[in-house]
Amino acid sequence: MTAVACDPLITLHDASVRVGGRTLWAGVELAVGAGEFVAVLGPNGVGKSTLVKMLLGVLPAATGEVRVLGAEPGRSGHRVGYLPQRRSFDASLRMRGTDIVRLGWDGDRWGIPVPRVGRGRAVGGRRAADQRIADVIELVGAAAYANRPIGQCSGGEQQRLLIAQALVRRPELLLLDEPLDSLDLPNQAAVAALIGRICREEGVTVVMVAHDVNPILSRLDRVVYLAEGGAVSGTPAEVITGPILSRLYGTPVEVLHTSDGRLVVVGQPEAPARHADRHADRRADRRADPRAATGSAR
Repeated sequence: MTAVACDPLITLHDASVRVGGRTLWAGVELAVGAGEFVAVLGPNGVGKSTLVKMLLGVLPAATGEVRVLGAEPGRSGHRVGYLPQRRSFDASLRMRGTDIVRLGWDGDRWGIPVPRVGRGRAVGGRRAADQRIADVIELVGAAAYANRPIGQCSGGEQQRLLIAQALVRRPELLLLDEPLDSLDLPNQAAVAALIGRICREEGVTVVMVAHDVNPILSRLDRVVYLAEGGAVSGTPAEVITGPILSRLYGTPVEVLHTSDGRLVVVGQPEAPARHADRHADRRADRRADPRAATGSAR
C-alpha cells in the first residue's frame, strides 16, 4: 500500500457541501496520494455520491478548499476516469461491449466529421484507439465477451466493461460510485479484486463509494466515513472503530471482527440492517443506519 505523496492528487481542507439548502456534511479533511485506494463509506442519503460529484466539479464545495490533480475540480479532463452508479442495460440492446468501451475514448466527439486534411492522421489515430481499447479490455479480463451484445452480458461482465470504459484514456484518478452495487457476492469479490489490481499494478488512484466495506477491506489504504453531517478519515483501523463511529453517530456503536476478517458494525436503537432489501426501495434506507455501511450480519 502506498503512502500519501508529498503532493497529493486530492486534497480537501475543511470542506463542506450543501444541497437544496441543507448541509450534508462539513469539516472534511482528506489527502489522497498517487496509487492509493480510498473508500467513501456511510449509509444512504449522507452524501457519498455528492462527494464524488464535488471531485468531478459538478457540484461546488460550500466552504473549504478542494483540489484535484493540482487544480480546481473539473479542470483535469481525461486525467480523471469516472464510473457512475450502476445502470442496467436492456437485454435487447445490440451494442457490443467493445462499443461501450469505445464510448470512453471518443464518445464526446460523436457527430463531428473527420476533415479530409487530417485523414492520414485520423487513420493512425483510429489504429491507436483500437489498440488501446483492445488492451484495456484485456486488462479487465473481458476479452472473451467484449464482442457480445452488452444486453446479453451478466452484471459482473457489464461492470468490467464499464470499468474498461472509465480506464480507456489512461486516467491518473478513477472515481467509482458503488461499482459493486447489485452484484452477487462472487461478482463483488471478482470486481473488487480487479479494482485493487488496477490500483496496484497500473498506479491509478482509486476513490470508490461503497455500501459494504468488506469486499474491499484488505485492499484499502484509507477510508472516508460520512454520517450525521460529519466525517472522519484515516486508515480502516483508525476509522472503523466503536469509539469513532459512536462519536460520529452520537449513539453507541460497536464494531465486531469475525473469524474470517469481516467487520460487523452494530448500533442501537436502530433495527437490523436489511442489506438484501435496500435495492427494492432505496427511500426506506434513507435513515442513518451505521450498520448499512459495513455489511452487518443479519
